[in-house]
Amino acid sequence: MPHRTEDDASFEGMTVPGLRAEFFRRPEGDRVASVGRYSLGDQELLLAWGYVDEEHCRHNAVRDRAGGWHPAVAGCPQVELIREGPAVVGLAVQASTGDWIRALHH
Repeated sequence: MPHRTEDDASFEGMTVPGLRAEFFRRPEGDRVASVGRYSLGDQELLLAWGYVDEEHCRHNAVRDRAGGWHPAVAGCPQVELIREGPAVVGLAVQASTGDWIRALHH
């Protein structure tokens, strides 16, 4: 069960229609581990995880086009907003392979 869920979540301060962000937490000793799972429509895009007392993601992994996962990498994911004019219509997330995975709101 998610600790918190955001529908039409934001990236870079901009609302992304259809972006669902689910955050999970669990205690690990004296720290709290956190995982964020992001999906757009029915397409799961990425996982980002670390500890709640850290400012940035410790690791992230991006879903590949075949439904598996690219290898996890250190740090926060590289994300770009996809726009049609001024409207945000999706996201592009860079995988550890350098490939950009795009997801559009339908």
